[in-house]
Amino acid sequence: MPNIKSAEKRMRSDAKKHLQNQATLSELHTLYRKLVDQVKEKSGQAQEQARTLISKLDKAVSRGIIPHGRADRKKARIGKLLTTKETGNQSTETKKG
Repeated sequence: MPNIKSAEKRMRSDAKKHLQNQATLSELHTLYRKLVDQVKEKSGQAQEQARTLISKLDKAVSRGIIPHGRADRKKARIGKLLTTKETGNQSTETKKG
């Protein structure tokens, strides 16, 4: 445990930030799973879900929750997932990401 007041406060604020970051990451994972399910069901809402997910990824990058390279990779995989849906080719399976 820290002996200095400012270090104690820093620990408290870091714990709060950690919880907020974990909630954001959990939301991103949930949105991705929902998108995959919608693509499998060939739902018309997949485009809107993808747009929402990409927006949330960009916001997470701007807040420093995830690195921009990871967000770019996930966005590319989302685009690939949607194009395979449009062409109807289900042979390419995307990895969980």
